[in-house]
Amino acid sequence: MSARSHKIRVGQVEIYAEDTGQGSPALVFLHYWGGSRRTWSGVVEKLSDRFRCIAVDLRGWGKSDRHNVDYNLFSQADDIEGVIEELNLMDFVLVGHSMGGKIAQILAGRRPDGLRAVVLVAPAPPTPLSVPDTQKQSMLNSYTTPEGIGDALKVISHKPLTLAQRLQVTEDSLGGAQAAKVAWISRGMGLDISKESASITVPMCVIVGSEDQVEKEAALREAFLPLVPHAKFETIAGVGHLSPLEGSDEVAEVISDFLAEQQRSANEKGRT
Repeated sequence: MSARSHKIRVGQVEIYAEDTGQGSPALVFLHYWGGSRRTWSGVVEKLSDRFRCIAVDLRGWGKSDRHNVDYNLFSQADDIEGVIEELNLMDFVLVGHSMGGKIAQILAGRRPDGLRAVVLVAPAPPTPLSVPDTQKQSMLNSYTTPEGIGDALKVISHKPLTLAQRLQVTEDSLGGAQAAKVAWISRGMGLDISKESASITVPMCVIVGSEDQVEKEAALREAFLPLVPHAKFETIAGVGHLSPLEGSDEVAEVISDFLAEQQRSANEKGRT
């Protein structure tokens, strides 16, 4: 199924998105630090026969504007809100992976009109991540060469990626704006968005890979459940942090089942 391309001006930033399929709700996909809209290709392929799927390049990544100096997560949530308004989405679900999951939480906490649910895939938690400076520098260094990205993949993935996936990850990671890379490491990871997450009232599903060494299920439960006690957790066996790539079929199935469950619940409430 061919994708429709959008270049959407939000303030001073141009955001690129690809729009595939039909159906409601629309699914708005936000990628991880180092990724792009292409991170979701396998998931979109499985879901676009039932849902409209909109995969966004966050500012600084993919085909979106790389010349901006502001990579604050709140500004990036503004970008996604602008995309949703421009595309006139009246019924949608935010689907965020890792860094994209933190941006999704910020936007969901604003309770925008039309938001039906939130799906967080191996999300960065709402509470600040405490990472030593040496590790931060190592993370930045790893995104400057193909060899460094290969080393990073040994940590962030568990199930072997295909050659095409490895080439895509390498291209996406190397191609990101340096300012975008630095902003997440220096500010985004440590940003406390507990207030925003606690304001989320729509259904939430948190998807975790059983072998994820970056965002582990126990730590995510500890971070999320005091703030969003209604959050539902789902574990996918045998995949690491790059679950949209390692287990795209499984991620798509969990999303589909979760939304079907929410629809059944809504139908039952409507009959009472």
